[in-house]
Amino acid sequence: MRSIVKLFGKSPFSPLQTHMNRVASCIEKLTEIIELLPNKEMGKIEKLVSELCKLEHEADLTKNDIRNHLPKSLFLPIDRSHFLDILSIQDTIADQAEEIGILLTLRPLDPIINVQNLFEKNAAVFWSTREVIREIDELLESSFGGIEAEKVKTMVEATAKLEYESSISHRIWMKKLFAEGDRLAHPDFYLWMKLIEAIGCIASLSERLANRIRMVLELK
Repeated sequence: MRSIVKLFGKSPFSPLQTHMNRVASCIEKLTEIIELLPNKEMGKIEKLVSELCKLEHEADLTKNDIRNHLPKSLFLPIDRSHFLDILSIQDTIADQAEEIGILLTLRPLDPIINVQNLFEKNAAVFWSTREVIREIDELLESSFGGIEAEKVKTMVEATAKLEYESSISHRIWMKKLFAEGDRLAHPDFYLWMKLIEAIGCIASLSERLANRIRMVLELK
């Protein structure tokens, strides 16, 4: 693994961006898994979930490496606690992706819910937030002000709009689940509910992460 100490020397935010790349790999792998669901190819799904778990572990290792090598004397342009909070939220998104993958291996599910549609709306919030994280270096160069800060605030507002749209989709599919609930076996109903909630967490965590960046801007 690339030395986190060297990354800190390059930019105080490079480690966060490196970790976010690991998280993005988890979401990309989960997307592959979701795309296989209509075919119910459980063997292939389980193989991809195993790969997803390895990617999540790599994100964990990166997170721990950053925490272990964050010098107390290091000057950070943002509060140390905010830096670690951003890191923690990013890592929780990777954890959530792994949880969704594991849920999908428990048993084949009848397609009463359009998982692809639900996931795409939630994943869109994540990808929007990732773009916010990519802008951190530019924020640093502009001292967290000016045109760049306004650009990031606009991006955060766009992320919030995507999260709102995903929450509407979440409610629609929850209503669909309860409408179909009487004909479902109890394990299937429970698994569907857990799955819908877990996918929804991707969007809510992503919006929270974007808002944390905005909060840093407001404190400057």
